[in-house]
Amino acid sequence: MLSFDYLIVGAGFFGSVFAHKAKKKGKKCLVIDKRSHIGGNSYTQKMAGIQVHKYGAHIFHTNNKEVWDYVNSLAPFNRFTNSPIANYKGKLYNLPFNMNTFYQLWGVKTPEEAKARIGYRECDAKNLEQHAISLAGKDIYQKLIKGYTEKQWGKACKNLPASIIKRVPLRFTFNNDYFGELYQGIPIGGYTQIFEKLLSGIEIKLKTDYLKEREYFNSIAKKIIYTGAIDEFFEYKFGNLEYRSLRFETEKLNIENFQGNAVVNYTDRETPYTRIIEHKHFDWVNVPKTIITREYPADWQRGKEAYYPINNEKNTELLKKYQALAKSNQNVIFCGRLGEYKYYDMDDTIELALKLSEVEHGV
Repeated sequence: MLSFDYLIVGAGFFGSVFAHKAKKKGKKCLVIDKRSHIGGNSYTQKMAGIQVHKYGAHIFHTNNKEVWDYVNSLAPFNRFTNSPIANYKGKLYNLPFNMNTFYQLWGVKTPEEAKARIGYRECDAKNLEQHAISLAGKDIYQKLIKGYTEKQWGKACKNLPASIIKRVPLRFTFNNDYFGELYQGIPIGGYTQIFEKLLSGIEIKLKTDYLKEREYFNSIAKKIIYTGAIDEFFEYKFGNLEYRSLRFETEKLNIENFQGNAVVNYTDRETPYTRIIEHKHFDWVNVPKTIITREYPADWQRGKEAYYPINNEKNTELLKKYQALAKSNQNVIFCGRLGEYKYYDMDDTIELALKLSEVEHGV
């Protein structure tokens, strides 16, 4: 007998938003997750009075007012604006690349001086290295792009697609706002409260692996919302898609302020981590201690957490094979970053979950 209208695999933003909307429409949902907590990668945990982002920095940013209003209906947000700092061999530079950065690098004071120093030129870039140099010049590439990027992706820049660097802004203004989007902030009191509200009144099973018990779970629900990895769902029939993973090293320090900023990127190749996050700067609390997390990129292998899809030509072709299989599973909807093998920010994920809700039950 079918006990649920929806089995939702994954208690991150996609699954939780969809469950919340479905419940409002009178649908019965069961949400399961392999982890011991709800919230997916956006999960925050209070430690020493500080909200710690357990899976790396999660800074909410969007131009979508509907999504912004939706998350603000679930928790109050502060006015945090992401303005990271780059540390290259002990010297500090503002990010994203802007007039502050150019002054710190070369002492230039006007946009025209900066443009002349960079020497921007159009080119038909075949890889990330070529595109980065044409966009920002060799000096910025060597100091602020090359080392960080090669650590992050585990490949030489000349072997990476140019599309990766296109996410990074280059500005000829004194503006340190990294995202440059209309609405930005961090929920005061952390993200976990949002998921608690979204999933209130909905049955949840944690430490539960759908793929290990799929026959049972398939038998109790009319439809499955699957936010896990699409290749794993099909038991890697065509081989696995490639991802990058992360390792986090969190430390409590008996000082009030370690680095004076939420995010500091380490852009040299020799430093093994890509950045240090100081959590109290996301959602400031006046406590005498601080908590930092060093973020280490890692090779992915089966069984590890998959954080970033590697959308190169090889993986794109492999994905098409899995998407063809997915179409034959009429009662399974593949969603989110892993289910669709596509990089989504939090606002993208919420927007897609809201749209699917409209399609499914007119919410």
